[in-house]
Amino acid sequence: MTFTTRPTLRGTFGMVSSTHWLASASAMSALERGGNAFDAAVAAGFVLHVVEPHMNGPGGEVPVIFARADDPRPVVLAGQGPAPKGATIEHFTSQGLDLVPGAGLLAAAVPAAVDTWLILLRDHGTKPLGEVLSYAIRYARCGHPVAPLVCATIERVRPLFEQDWPSSARQWLPAGRVPVPGDLLVNEAYAVTLERLVAVSERVRGREAQIDAARRAWREGFVAEAIDEFVRRPHRDSSGRDHPGVLRADDMAGFEAGYEQPVTTGFRGVTVAKTAPWGQGPALLQMLQLLEPLHDDALDPSHPDGIHVIAEAMKLALADREAWYGDSADVPVADLLAPGYAQQRRALIDDRASAVLRPGSPGGRDVRMSSMVRSTGPRAGRADPSGLTGEPTVARLAEHPGDTCHVDVVDRWGNIVSATPSGGWLQSSPTIPELGFCLGTRLQMCWLEPDLPSSLVPGRRPRTTLSPTLVLRANQPVLACGSPGGDQQDQWQLLFLLRHLVLGMDLQAAIDAPMWHTTSFPSSFFPRETTPAGLVLESRLEAAAARLRERGHDVSLAEPWSLSQLCVVTRDPESGVLSAAANPRGMQGYAAGR
Repeated sequence: MTFTTRPTLRGTFGMVSSTHWLASASAMSALERGGNAFDAAVAAGFVLHVVEPHMNGPGGEVPVIFARADDPRPVVLAGQGPAPKGATIEHFTSQGLDLVPGAGLLAAAVPAAVDTWLILLRDHGTKPLGEVLSYAIRYARCGHPVAPLVCATIERVRPLFEQDWPSSARQWLPAGRVPVPGDLLVNEAYAVTLERLVAVSERVRGREAQIDAARRAWREGFVAEAIDEFVRRPHRDSSGRDHPGVLRADDMAGFEAGYEQPVTTGFRGVTVAKTAPWGQGPALLQMLQLLEPLHDDALDPSHPDGIHVIAEAMKLALADREAWYGDSADVPVADLLAPGYAQQRRALIDDRASAVLRPGSPGGRDVRMSSMVRSTGPRAGRADPSGLTGEPTVARLAEHPGDTCHVDVVDRWGNIVSATPSGGWLQSSPTIPELGFCLGTRLQMCWLEPDLPSSLVPGRRPRTTLSPTLVLRANQPVLACGSPGGDQQDQWQLLFLLRHLVLGMDLQAAIDAPMWHTTSFPSSFFPRETTPAGLVLESRLEAAAARLRERGHDVSLAEPWSLSQLCVVTRDPESGVLSAAANPRGMQGYAAGR
């Protein structure tokens, strides 16, 4: 037997994997109380708002991909809010900006997380709203033992809170100091917000009608009113200046999370399903297509030769992401995923590491990219006067293991859910005191140049990095997975899938194996830096570094257990056996089940 940090869990009742043990335990409790996978996922999602506030919040977003026991076809619930009506390129450039700030009020998209979770609960869950929210309410009101990474994040942004964001200082610096790991951290205002939603819901009859009443209170009632009033007051952002936001109550009233069909591709006998290219998910599908015909021995993510080939495939797919992906009807998805296009792009992979961003021309189209990408070489980034960057992890060397959260759930009936909550990080923007949370900054992923697939356009979703995954075999869902990590999410998922699907590694062994990623493309986060030929390896792969440098890779070594925060659950349709595994990095993620 191969040693793993934890066992791969197996059972027949239900399985959960998430990035925080309290979310996993809450989801498992929901299953034990007779709920299904959707009830459990929503319970976990609201708990994650409370226990990982540096990684997600109610003001953020959550793309979800799922399949029901009575209909195994994968479905996407697109929980990404669009740019507000006032978020025009002209408005931002009139403020002297050439990039959307990575922190502050200007970068707020319409909050989507709460509406998405509530729609998932209404349409596919079985439990009443009050029961599902009870876990988050209790942790918000009574406190939860705060994790070390939350404390580290608060310490890093403490000067900004004390000098410029006093409402955040009141919430996250209780008694005027940074919390110590293990302190009970309370968010009374958020507990009240959730209780008000429950109280509104209980004024009407019928479970679905109650949830819709709570949605209206969020989108059109007291939550939208408090946000509208707060964002009109200027606050410091990543430009080093004070700006008000442009999000308004009517933007919130006009948004509802909606269902979409996923984008899929085949790989080694399975079908992999992702969101449409308003997310980066199709890049994983392109990576798989590039690697599909290669011999198994060439796809070992721990061998120098495998690392080289896989990294070059990643670069090609992510270059296409930069040139072609966005919330636009003219994204050439079919051409990007055509076998002939993959064959054409595969021919670009040779023995040397590429240091050039090389998007292709699917269907013969002309490449369109930001002038910042076209006209500059390495971007070391610019000064960030606020002391903040857009990505919550700050450093690409994984000073902290991943941004964002993730939760996967599968139940005994065969319902399966994969969700990647993010945005609204406590360091995103100042806390709205009446509500107990802040707004997200997802618009930083939009370019302030017109006519690009990912240009800032009111009503259009930013091209997000959030990327949950569902895998099917013989048209039956068999695996749900995902990881925090911004631009690295699909890179780390690719390594996991190759190890599990191609090399036959056990779930936990595939998660535990050394991780790595490339940084040879423009970051999706302010200040949009890139490292040509950049390759970041966990130091457990140090023996491979010399050979990779000989091939031209700009190798950096991260801490030995620092990259990725993968979660996974599986179901064998024939036997009904369920499995789960979770990442040990960061010492927060946990799987639970029986």
